[in-house]
Amino acid sequence: MQFLRTAFWVVIAVALAFFCMANYVPVTVRLWGDLVMETKLPVLLVGAFLLGALPFWIMARATRWRMKRKLENAERALVAVTAVPATPAPSGPIDGPVAATPSLSTTGQA
Repeated sequence: MQFLRTAFWVVIAVALAFFCMANYVPVTVRLWGDLVMETKLPVLLVGAFLLGALPFWIMARATRWRMKRKLENAERALVAVTAVPATPAPSGPIDGPVAATPSLSTTGQA
């Protein structure tokens, strides 16, 4: 599975490199008012992608953190429930019926 993930990211990186080499042209972006930014097209597209992915990345990290906390709380509760202290064995005489133990006969019957 790790190999497939690595292969996927290598394919994405190679495709991005080819795209950057083919489209490395300056682009003028009007931000607001008279403010103008001149940048290369791949920088603009990668920046826009990262800016768009940021909210989803933050949401995924928050969800992972919340689920990890829930799991830790559940594990602690499970340990608390299963860690019942052992009851000590009674040291005095036992009240109630006692089973008879078989004894060996000394009469010599075989």
